[in-house]
Amino acid sequence: MNHHPPSRRAFLGASGALATVLTLGLPDLAQAQSPIDQLRILCSGPAGSIPDIVARRIAEQLTSHYPRGVVVDNRPGAAGQIAVTALKSAPADGATVLLAQGAIATVYPYLYAKLAYDPFVDLQPVSLAAEMTLGLAVGPAVPDSVITIRDLAEWMRRNPKAANVGSPGTGTLPHLLEEMLFREGNVPWQHVVYAGGPPAMVDLLGGQIAALVLPEGLLRQHRASGRLRVLATSGAQRSTYLPDVATLVEQGYPDLVVREWFSFFMSGRVAAATVDGASQALRRAIARPELAAAFAESGMVAASSTPATLAARIATEQRYWAPVIRATGVRAE
Repeated sequence: MNHHPPSRRAFLGASGALATVLTLGLPDLAQAQSPIDQLRILCSGPAGSIPDIVARRIAEQLTSHYPRGVVVDNRPGAAGQIAVTALKSAPADGATVLLAQGAIATVYPYLYAKLAYDPFVDLQPVSLAAEMTLGLAVGPAVPDSVITIRDLAEWMRRNPKAANVGSPGTGTLPHLLEEMLFREGNVPWQHVVYAGGPPAMVDLLGGQIAALVLPEGLLRQHRASGRLRVLATSGAQRSTYLPDVATLVEQGYPDLVVREWFSFFMSGRVAAATVDGASQALRRAIARPELAAAFAESGMVAASSTPATLAARIATEQRYWAPVIRATGVRAE
C-alpha cells in the first residue's frame, strides 16, 4: 500500500464521532456495550521491551475491570506491522486493543513505501498510555571537555572518522532526531544501526561509537555510574528524571522537541461508543498513582487522553514528521 501525505479524514471523522459520544456523557463501560469477559492487549514489542512494560503495568491495573482479566499478547516485529495486522483480523467487539508506539500512526506512513495496514483507516485512537524523553549520550570515545551539543558538533568536525553515532534502528525516533541534529547542522557523521538499544549501549560504553540517542530511562543507570555523559534531552522542558541536563531547545535548537510515546488503538471497525468505553476504563487505570511509580522506574511518565485528543495529537505530529522525513531522505523497508 503506497502512502502519500494523506487526508486526515479517518482520524478526524473518528474524532467527530467520539466528540459526539463524549457530549452525550456515556456511562461506564459495562453499560455502554455488551460486557467483555477478557481484554486482550496486543503489544508491538517483545517481552521485556518498553512497550511490553507499559502494556503489562496497565494490564495489572485493569484486571478487576474484566471478569477473566487481561492478557498481553506480544506480536513484535516489522515496525509494528505484525501487531497491527493481528488487530485488523480480530473481531470488532472491543475485546482486543493494541499498545504501540505512536510512530505507527505519525512516522511510519511517511517512512515506509509500503505498509501492511493503512493507519488512517485501520487504527482508531483510544488513549495515550505513557511518554518518555530522549537523551543524547556520549561515551569514553569523546573527551571530557565536550559538555554541550555545540562542543560535540565541533569535536565531530575535527574528528570526522570518529564521528560514529548509533541508533536502535533506521527510522526510529532516536535516528530521526540524530538526522535533524547533525545532518541539518552540516556535521560529518556516520550512522551506525543496531538491532535495538542494548547492543548500541554496549558499543557506546566500549568506545566503539562516539554518541547515541536513546530514551533517557535507559541512560540514567550508566550516567549515575559515570560511564557515559548525557549532553541534552529532547523535551520542551527539562526532564523530571535528569533536571540538571539542558534540553536541545535551551542549547539553541528550538525546533528539536521529540518525545517517544505509546498509546492504545482499536480496529477501525470498532464502534465509536465501544472505543469511548475502553478509553474511559484505560484513563482510570492510567491515573492510579501506583502506575506512575512503576513507570518512573523506566524513566516514563504515565499519560492518558480521550480518543479525540489523541487523534488531534496524531494529526499534529503527522504535520511535524512528514516534512522532516522528506528533508532527511530517510526511508525504511
